[in-house]
Amino acid sequence: MKIVQALALTSAAVALCAAIPAMAEGGHWGYTGHGGPKEWGTLDPAFSTCKLGKHQSPIDIHGAKAADLPAIQFDYKPSALKVIDNGHTIQVNYAPGSTIDVGGSKYELLQFHFHHPSEEKVNGKPHAMVAHLVHRNAEGKLAVVAVLLDKGGNSDVIDAIWKNLPKEKEKEVAVEGVTIDVAKLLPANRGYYAFEGSLTTPPCSEDVRWLVLKSPVKIASAQVAAFGKLYPMNARPTQPLNGRSLQASK
Repeated sequence: MKIVQALALTSAAVALCAAIPAMAEGGHWGYTGHGGPKEWGTLDPAFSTCKLGKHQSPIDIHGAKAADLPAIQFDYKPSALKVIDNGHTIQVNYAPGSTIDVGGSKYELLQFHFHHPSEEKVNGKPHAMVAHLVHRNAEGKLAVVAVLLDKGGNSDVIDAIWKNLPKEKEKEVAVEGVTIDVAKLLPANRGYYAFEGSLTTPPCSEDVRWLVLKSPVKIASAQVAAFGKLYPMNARPTQPLNGRSLQASK
């Protein structure tokens, strides 16, 4: 039992650092059919929070209360491109040294990845895609910045990633001579919604700080379609709010 508990507590950090989703033996999961979101909590004891947790993500964002939230201070630097198709999404593992600061709490960017359509809904409506930028602070707490993506523009950052996708799953590729700057994926307006939630994939660990940027970023329809060919649907359904505070920066 102690081993299982330890795995449950550490699996989220292992998944983020190793860039491979946490999957205990026998706990293979997906987004449709057998092993889909309704079954995640029963696939493996380490995934029980997916079923039992009360602060789960994603959510439908509506009725957020305006609050004097601190601005997110982004300090992102370019990174050599390291990308992996982990079997559930396309993920970019970022070089150390890029951070956000929220009211004096600093988090380092570990990786970012994509969901199609967006996992978050705003007033009941999803966006074409979302990028989740995953950070961790010195105490090990996670913070995710969500960048909503709509059709109607173009993104050089996504273009560089899509042109260098790995040919094999679950093998990170370091692309020689290619750097990316995730700061260029951010909208000009950095207002955000804030709430406490969880990882949106097994083991669905909670105590994750969510910062969903209000303003979507426009990317090319072809960029959305290219991801959709790989992952037609990799979004967990929205979860109950269960009385959580939902705030919006002014």
